[in-house]
Amino acid sequence: MSNIEKFVNDSIANNKVVVFSKSYCPYCTKAKKILADLKVEVFIVELDKHADGAAIQDYLQTLTGQRTVPNIFINTKHIGGCDSLTAIYNSGELQKLL
Repeated sequence: MSNIEKFVNDSIANNKVVVFSKSYCPYCTKAKKILADLKVEVFIVELDKHADGAAIQDYLQTLTGQRTVPNIFINTKHIGGCDSLTAIYNSGELQKLL
């Protein structure tokens, strides 16, 4: 297992909520705001500011089939992106997951 795979897998395994993000992405900002409004502790990896950001994004695509950000995990389960998070938030499912 590469250092990138270990970092991603450990991040997902050891944090209740993980958001792989880019600091300038409006969808990432929206997703992080939803989680912040719920006062949830979130482990955020800003791929554009991380030395291995491109490699992490490549591995996330292999892991999830999703290349876009945000790439969100809750309780080790891949949620998807901002639209998926918004949908489960609006349905009340997000609150149950947390």
